Amino acid sequence: MEEILRSDARVLQGEPLPEAGGPERAYLVGLDSEASLQELARLAETAGAKVVGSVLQRRARAEGSTYVGSGKAEEIALDCQALDVDLAIFDDELTGAQTRNLENILGVKVVDRTALILDIFAQRAQSREGRLQVELAQMSYQLPRLIGHGLSMSRLGGGIGTRGPGETRLEVDRRRIRKRMTDLRREIDDLRAQRSVRRARRERNAVPVVALVGYTNAGKSTLLNRLTEAGVMAEDKLFATLDPVTRSVRAPQGGEFLLVDTVGFISKLPHALVDAFRSTLEEAALADLLVVVSDASSEQVYAQRDVVRDVLASLGAQDKPVIDALNKADAAKQLPDIPGGIPISAKRGDGIDALLEAISAQLLRLQRPVWLMVPYARTTELSRLHDENRVLEERYEAEGTRVRALVDDETLARLVRALGPDAVCEGIESAQDGTETEC
Repeated sequence: MEEILRSDARVLQGEPLPEAGGPERAYLVGLDSEASLQELARLAETAGAKVVGSVLQRRARAEGSTYVGSGKAEEIALDCQALDVDLAIFDDELTGAQTRNLENILGVKVVDRTALILDIFAQRAQSREGRLQVELAQMSYQLPRLIGHGLSMSRLGGGIGTRGPGETRLEVDRRRIRKRMTDLRREIDDLRAQRSVRRARRERNAVPVVALVGYTNAGKSTLLNRLTEAGVMAEDKLFATLDPVTRSVRAPQGGEFLLVDTVGFISKLPHALVDAFRSTLEEAALADLLVVVSDASSEQVYAQRDVVRDVLASLGAQDKPVIDALNKADAAKQLPDIPGGIPISAKRGDGIDALLEAISAQLLRLQRPVWLMVPYARTTELSRLHDENRVLEERYEAEGTRVRALVDDETLARLVRALGPDAVCEGIESAQDGTETEC
């Protein structure tokens, strides 16, 4: 029923322990699957820990007080003692009570998957917005887990020594965290407003946006570097890229688009992170086209793609046009069966031209620049154009409203039927100055 996946027996064999100041020795505990536990090991190594042992317990759901049950917790405590473990990492989010109970039994620091991911994000965040978002996520995680240390810290129990004015230490801590969270949200909203201004400027310039999304370590940053020579750090580590990066790309069929590299997704992505990074993740939600980068060499490629779809759905981006890029195809034993998927190797450059052609063709279908003359009697058509499409410019003239907009093929056909072919003129890009002709 229970299976020990691996354990470090060096201590039992009399080998020396690592010197003080070395990486923390971590013991992993999970209930889900071996694949999930292996991913937890990669997270731990990314955070700087050394995994010395792990256990996978087969049970339908976590036990309420100790996650694994008191008997299993005692067994893990013996393993932790034998392996000289510094911390135990659990593969799911623990409650404050579970963490406290486990630390009492195991005698080592206990960290759950959420806290581990937050720690990695704290190490990786470089921009001001990234650091603020990580701090907000950490406080959202910590707030419900604040507990008092002993009866002397509480004035809520009543009796001698507890009466009188003042707050408990716990209440003070909570109040301070809530105030700091309010301040952080205000700063993030200010930065979000600045991002919106930049986004509006891009829209006025009619530059389409393509977002790279995918599971962490799928190769998004390597692909960005291949397409743009951006020089973004690309490592074989989870969450190597945290802050979004935007670069301009010349399309094969003329024109340009902006390519945005976003933070990678992962299974059991903490809700606190999704909420805190919502303004950053909106780059994907508001993009014109999504390129879903999958690791074609991974045995978990289908499950990882499902995670990406779930996160996109939580952001309201599930209906965005998608191109599937099957990265690391050169290392795949067999390419995954994903309809329309384009096999590429961002590292070697294989398939990049085909991917660029697909992006360019999709953008032409999605965003065709047109000039329209909308008679004043057809204001409903103008309102619909504003609601469903990107209006770049409009001028009021004697016969009606002259509008410059980006529309897809279906909308273009509808406008021709509604307004007549003479009222619609497709913008034609000039090779000399990049401007468009006007009807």
